[in-house]
Amino acid sequence: MAPDGERVTRMQQGLGLIGAVLAIMVASGVTGTAAAQGLIFPPDVDARFHWQDYQTLQGQDLRGQRLTILGTWLGQDKALFDSVIAYFEAATGADVVYEGSSSFEQQIVIRTQAGAPPDLAIVPQPGLAADLARQGFLRPLAPDLGGWLLENYAAGDSWRRIGTYRDPQGTERLYAFPYKAEIKSLVWYVPENLAEAGYPVPETYQDLRALTERIVADGGTPWCIALGSGGATGWPATDWVEDLMLRLNTPADYDDWVAHEIRFQDPRVLAAIEAFGWFATSDSFVDGGRAAVAGTDFRDSAQGLFTAPPRCYLLHQASFIASFFPAGTELGRDADFFYFPTRAQAGPDRPVLGAGTLFVKLTDNPASDAFIRFLTLPLAHEIWMAQTGFATPHKGVNPQVYATPTQRKLGEILRDATVFRFDGSDLMPGAIGAGAFWRGMVDYVGGQSAAQVARQIDSRWDDLQAPQ
Repeated sequence: MAPDGERVTRMQQGLGLIGAVLAIMVASGVTGTAAAQGLIFPPDVDARFHWQDYQTLQGQDLRGQRLTILGTWLGQDKALFDSVIAYFEAATGADVVYEGSSSFEQQIVIRTQAGAPPDLAIVPQPGLAADLARQGFLRPLAPDLGGWLLENYAAGDSWRRIGTYRDPQGTERLYAFPYKAEIKSLVWYVPENLAEAGYPVPETYQDLRALTERIVADGGTPWCIALGSGGATGWPATDWVEDLMLRLNTPADYDDWVAHEIRFQDPRVLAAIEAFGWFATSDSFVDGGRAAVAGTDFRDSAQGLFTAPPRCYLLHQASFIASFFPAGTELGRDADFFYFPTRAQAGPDRPVLGAGTLFVKLTDNPASDAFIRFLTLPLAHEIWMAQTGFATPHKGVNPQVYATPTQRKLGEILRDATVFRFDGSDLMPGAIGAGAFWRGMVDYVGGQSAAQVARQIDSRWDDLQAPQ
């Protein structure tokens, strides 16, 4: 789980929108009506896009209809989403008003309880969406969209499950449509460093452990690991444990753990915590030694990759960490990443840990249904893909539209995933996922045993569930 401040960092990632838009307009000759309408890519000019989707949209007449959307996207992300909205407005005649809020989690609750909700909301946490559904604030999506997600999104039934919650009567319904995913199952490195040392990119989890030991045997330090994040210190360790839960256990085990049907003291969870400890609690495995892990800010964790000689060779972090690389770092050349590998015996299984955004309906505005249908079209993904900071599990998009090879590589990881799971600490109660779990991982790195830490977390969770 990442803190709110990190969301701002992700919104600053990549090229400045104005410069990117100007470059695209000059290169493709955007002038006249298309530019006036705010359409960054003029319909039917670049054959990589699914322009038939735009023609389909033009068959809907929504003139005079107003649609309001509330979300967390601000700054550059707001501008990028607005560039997607522009196609829906231009084709249908609808008036779409998107509002970004830095206090979204509070605003959506206040506005729904006051009876003045937006038509659609873009929710970053499935747990919050599930709470809204259980309280009767959400409208179910069209029943056929569950089958659509199963057929058109990668990772099996993962995405339908992520958007399915219980209504006030306890019946499961599809309430959320996923759009724009983020990936955490990544290991970053400097290609030149691995090449000079003769180290191959590991293909299995066993290879990753073997590479760790080989780097130490050669006199180097394999990992940069840092848990510092102010009041949110500890969250990078929870990402490690969640990734390892998906590699050492089944997706069902992961789901049961997140729901506290499997306790932290369960041997399967203890094994994942101790597997993280194998990497993080050995002085020879980590830059600065074990004592530096909890005391180093995660924003500084990547710096050791870029020193000469390198202070570390590997860094487990989500895609946003590139925002903290040295100025001028070219992704794919100066720094790159590989998928956090699975065990050799896992065969073709490729679980991916990540996060994402979920569109939910809070009113019966017909334009809401039309906009959700718009999000099923490849074009609604490709417009953002062709700019910056977007990855999608949609199997129907043209991967050649991605703006950079790095974005295309992230998209490939999503499309190759056999399982996708949201960050587990985001799905747990806040007092656990953003509290006891964070603190427990700091205590573990500091010297407590996995069993001690697990017992403390379970005790806190039991207190939350105790009758009042």
